[in-house]
Amino acid sequence: MNRSRDCRTVTTETTVSERTWMLHSLNDTAQLGRSLSQQLFPGAVIALTGPLGAGKTHLVRFIAEGLEVTDPDAVNSPTFVLVQEYEARLPIFHFDAYRLQNVGEFYDLGAYEYLDAGGVCLIEWADRVREALPPDRLDLHLEILAAESRSLQGRATGRHADRLAAWFQLP
Repeated sequence: MNRSRDCRTVTTETTVSERTWMLHSLNDTAQLGRSLSQQLFPGAVIALTGPLGAGKTHLVRFIAEGLEVTDPDAVNSPTFVLVQEYEARLPIFHFDAYRLQNVGEFYDLGAYEYLDAGGVCLIEWADRVREALPPDRLDLHLEILAAESRSLQGRATGRHADRLAAWFQLP
């Protein structure tokens, strides 16, 4: 996998770490998602953004596989259900905010309960509910570069940023 080495850490009130990867294939995305899963912990929140078809759901599936999800084929976009739960080494709560009209609808899904439930929260279209997200999270933004190529920008913030940013240092 060819990953760029653009990584910087800035310390202010909260720690912020950033990195960008170039993903040239679905296999690159799989490797990245599975490696990220090894850094996750109870209460981890991952906010995914990017245009339709960028690969947000693929990345969620690979993270779930790395967390040893019981049935990887069951991991799909919860666009119509809005939230799905998966059994894994850590419980996975997979949200899709695409169809939500406002942040109140996100709260109505029980977002606070899920965020505090001790699992891993993976939130697609997180930009639509950003004000409801905790400051301690990993933001992942996917951009389409070509048919098989993507860029992935990662930004870890909050008190767990260093823990999540340890993943940024992996080769």
